[in-house]
Amino acid sequence: MSIVICGGAGFIAVNLLDEFLQDNQVFVLDNLSRGSLVYLNKYADNPNLKFIEHELSDLDQTAKVFGEINDISSISEVWHMAANSDILAGVESPEIDLRDTFLTTHCILLAMKNVGAKKFYFASSSAIYGDMEGKPASESSGPLLPISNYGAMKLASEGLISAATESFLDIGLMYRFPNVVGVPATHGVIFDLIRKLKNNQSELEVLGDGTQQKSYLHVSDLVGAMLYLRDYGKVNSRDVFNIGPVDDGVRVSTIAETVVNRVSPGAKINYGTSDRGWVGDVPKFSYSLDKLLATGWKPKLSSLEAVKLAVDEISVQLAEF
Repeated sequence: MSIVICGGAGFIAVNLLDEFLQDNQVFVLDNLSRGSLVYLNKYADNPNLKFIEHELSDLDQTAKVFGEINDISSISEVWHMAANSDILAGVESPEIDLRDTFLTTHCILLAMKNVGAKKFYFASSSAIYGDMEGKPASESSGPLLPISNYGAMKLASEGLISAATESFLDIGLMYRFPNVVGVPATHGVIFDLIRKLKNNQSELEVLGDGTQQKSYLHVSDLVGAMLYLRDYGKVNSRDVFNIGPVDDGVRVSTIAETVVNRVSPGAKINYGTSDRGWVGDVPKFSYSLDKLLATGWKPKLSSLEAVKLAVDEISVQLAEF
């Protein structure tokens, strides 16, 4: 039996590999637009890992690759972690999210149907909720009105998964992520601020006025929650869970100050004037975690603890590259 991880050379997916490679043959599919083979180097000598460079939005080729994998080792489950994670790029060019966030889901599901694979785990996003104006977003919130193309395509993907569960999937489990931090980072507010400050150690330009407040979850807690829910045994065949910390989050100003103290103490922080950093940004967001907490799981780190740890980790990462 084998596990297929789509987008498996990216930030979150590589943090799953330590768990999966202990007892499984794992096939990683990635077009390397966001992921990197560098992140897989530590597994270079592991016979249980097979990397395939592949464009998941190509329907015929995805069906072909899944068929070849299934012939080698029957596919037991598929984790779909591939997407366009650059929300700004999706605002400027909506076709990016259509291709990388939605069509990938469409093609993977059809390929799974062709080979009889029936367990699907999906990296969704809090972006599907849109601007809740500070009200806690729960899995039963609605109507869902995303304000970014990224969020729209994640929501559309959830619709496809729901339909596929009615048709052929045994499990369609959708994880709605908050802002996830840690390494290996490829994007995000901490990554961007550290990179800016390394380029100009006297001043740090921040998008927005710094009052934006959101939940931040360390990737170690995210992976723990996803695997916990996979093995929990009491989820529905078609189910969705918010995953996040148990707090109201932290402000961007706090993140900027933490970055300055770690990277270049004394640097001046220059804030913008808007309450949001870009088109599609939600200025304040909070999650309801009641459904997840009821299962018995809870995170180890708060938003602030996750941010502080990630600032240290990403500072080291960027110093190495």
